[in-house]
Amino acid sequence: MLQTLYIKNYALIDKLSIELNTGFNIITGETGAGKSILLGALGLILGQRADLSVLRDKNKKCTVEGSFDIKNYQLSDFFDQHELDYDDQTILRREITPAGKSRAFINDTPVNLKTIRELALQLIDIHSQHQNLELGNRLFQLKLVDLVAQNRSILEKYQQAFRLYSSTKSTYNKLIEQADQARKDLDYFEFQFNQLDEAKLKPGEQEELEAEQNQLEHAEEIKLTFGQLNDALEGDEIGLLSNLKDQVNRLNKLSDFLPEAKELHQRLESCYLEMKDISDESAGVAEKVEHDPSRIQLVNDRLDAIYSLQQKFNVATVDELLTERDELDLKINQIASFDDEIAELENQLNEQKTELNQVTEELTTSRKSVTQVFGDSVVGMLQKLGMTNAAFQLDFEQTPQHTITGKDEVRFLFSANKSAALQEISKIASGGEMSRLMLALKSLITDSKSLPTIVFDEIDTGISGEIAVKMGDILKTISTRMQVINITHLPQIAAKGDHHYQVHKFDEGDETFTSIRKLTDNERIDELAQMLSGDRNSDTARETARELLD
Repeated sequence: MLQTLYIKNYALIDKLSIELNTGFNIITGETGAGKSILLGALGLILGQRADLSVLRDKNKKCTVEGSFDIKNYQLSDFFDQHELDYDDQTILRREITPAGKSRAFINDTPVNLKTIRELALQLIDIHSQHQNLELGNRLFQLKLVDLVAQNRSILEKYQQAFRLYSSTKSTYNKLIEQADQARKDLDYFEFQFNQLDEAKLKPGEQEELEAEQNQLEHAEEIKLTFGQLNDALEGDEIGLLSNLKDQVNRLNKLSDFLPEAKELHQRLESCYLEMKDISDESAGVAEKVEHDPSRIQLVNDRLDAIYSLQQKFNVATVDELLTERDELDLKINQIASFDDEIAELENQLNEQKTELNQVTEELTTSRKSVTQVFGDSVVGMLQKLGMTNAAFQLDFEQTPQHTITGKDEVRFLFSANKSAALQEISKIASGGEMSRLMLALKSLITDSKSLPTIVFDEIDTGISGEIAVKMGDILKTISTRMQVINITHLPQIAAKGDHHYQVHKFDEGDETFTSIRKLTDNERIDELAQMLSGDRNSDTARETARELLD
């Protein structure tokens, strides 16, 4: 149960701390006194989002802290799962800094918003006025059925199976799409691959061919140059080597008696030998090089083929063409493997769909199993609330496809009058009927769900008189099973409370503040008299207030 609520620097609240009790807690106050501000602050520790607008003083942080007694609600597994320190007296805290940063804590350990929300939903349920409007929403109706049927574990099992199946199906659809596109591209890929494969390209081939082409195109110039060089060195008439040989021989004759001649002879002989090698190599080159038009054409054709492929594939080298060929080969092989992958995924999908259908049927069966008790309980509660001719029924339909909530759609059908046709709540129920329906449903849920605290925010909207008394009795009964905090404008309900708190505004200087205090017995009489007649000093109103309390 919620034991204390501490609020600081939130909206019109400077600072307040309120101690709440077991049983039936009543909160009253004038319209605009700030009851909704209390709920807004409480919503922060329930994980609702907030912004800087909630800060009363924009230069200070806002703090909301709730202390809960949770010893009877088997929540230790939650704390173990999230690596939190468990304590029977657990504190949930939210802080909003002036910079707009939100921080959440469980027993002083920082947690994310999802974690504090998950725990808070197991501690407290807030019925706000807009939930009466949600009553006509089919998803909200289905959620109520699941609560009564206690479907949490099976719903989690279903949603896990649904997400797995949906993920596999998404992968399968993408693979089918890729395979279809790939098959469209297969002929083109094979054509490109064949072009490159049939070209029999070799690494370094282009550089070798370009060098050979350069030589072949200058063959006559090469042959003429080396032939002339050979003639100049070894020609019959003016051969340089012949003359040089004579000089070598002459110096050799002088070398026996002239040291300088010996050294020069050796050097000149070396020059002769080097030039002889040059002459021989020149002759060899001149003899080997031939102008070969057929070879030139062959080399040119091969290079043209390589250049054409490079232009087509937008690359600059043979190595890049070989890479393109290998990548095309990989794509072709992948296309061939699509069928195997698709077949494997189809088998997975069939298995997952079988499992999904099984748990879907289990979920549907569980939901439909509460149809009778659901309808009987709501009708019985409505009759207690003065709707003696009320009729209520659950109507199930199957959706064509699986959704995150299953394949069930449920409609709440209702009639307030004898022999009137049952219709959807949103089309037929008035405001007062909506309030009584919601209380009947909340009462049913509290019977099915172990929850420490429930907050009702003006669930009595649209009712008065004897019906208000009966609604108060029902709220009082619910408070024997859990802590009830009820915000009300009706004295008939307020008088049923075990504890009564008043929200009020007050001014200090140029500022207005909201606060809350617990009323004494005499103060309760004053408050009820005020609610009854608008005059807390009226003897008649005060006497009626005493009678209500008695």
